Amino acid sequence: MKELRSYGWYAARISPFLPPEAFQPVPGRLWGGAAYFLLIISGIVLITVGNFSWWIHFIVSCVLGFSFAGIGFLGHEILHGAVVRRPWLRNLLGAIALWPLCTGPILWRKWHNIEHHVHTQHEETDPDAWASLEKFYQRRYLKWVYKLPLWFRSTISFTFFTLTFTIHSLRMFFRYVREFKLKARLKVILQFVLPWATWIGLLLLIGFEKWLFAYLIPLLIANFIVIAYISTNHRLNPLVPVNDPLANTLTVTVPKWVDLLHFNFSHHTEHHLFPAMSSKYYPLVKEHIKKMWPDRYHEMPMVKALLTLWKTPRLYYNAKELIDPYRGHVYGSLGNGLDPDQIKVKKMR
Repeated sequence: MKELRSYGWYAARISPFLPPEAFQPVPGRLWGGAAYFLLIISGIVLITVGNFSWWIHFIVSCVLGFSFAGIGFLGHEILHGAVVRRPWLRNLLGAIALWPLCTGPILWRKWHNIEHHVHTQHEETDPDAWASLEKFYQRRYLKWVYKLPLWFRSTISFTFFTLTFTIHSLRMFFRYVREFKLKARLKVILQFVLPWATWIGLLLLIGFEKWLFAYLIPLLIANFIVIAYISTNHRLNPLVPVNDPLANTLTVTVPKWVDLLHFNFSHHTEHHLFPAMSSKYYPLVKEHIKKMWPDRYHEMPMVKALLTLWKTPRLYYNAKELIDPYRGHVYGSLGNGLDPDQIKVKKMR
């Protein structure tokens, strides 16, 4: 791994080459959010009042699931201040966008904007970082999990993509809620309760069978999409003592129409360099990164990144490598010997 630099170091060298409007919020992104909002309301109403066959309900569920994820990606951008800057409006729009995923804006800004972005891939302080071998020896459940074969662990892990964001969001609520002062804590609790109350209320109103298609299946689909991105964002990269986005972050590539629907969420290295910038300008940022630091930039097709995740364990060894402890198999991380086209395994030293 080459010498690490802070995200500010990179940003300072790219900024002079970017147009002034790249540093301004882009309210026009809300048109995409409005489209998703109408799709969600229409889909739920269609399932609630209609008496269609199960397969039509399932198709509507899929549209809802993709819409939950899409509007969630916009909520992520809104809460970074890249769409609107007024705090009350940013929080209101962010709350609406993250409502299907049951995550409140104040908690999200604490968990994601502050803790994750400031401490990305730091073992102790990034709430999204995976455990090291040292933590493995301290956590009994990890010892049990890692006795299972890698292929079986990967199967279970990918299956649980359908639940992971929801579960992690619940964990972050209980982890951080006590850190807020009383007034803010009450807001965080209210923002946690209201979305859940909405969806449970919908269940009581329309019954389980319709709720399954109107909310539960869409939530599982949205979870899978969101976690597919989040897992590839950092989990093939090393743990680092310096928050260097070119070392600790991966940009994935997807078809252009997917980038359009997902608000360029695939451009994750670019996002970590300029988190308050509208993702509209991330392709331009990417061009300059690849010109300035082509040997440091990590980019991979989404499918290849997911396959690489499947083939490697999620436990860090010496921060720079991944390890399957009971078998003593050690794998590289990006920038530290991991070749997705030919994954090599060596024995633990």
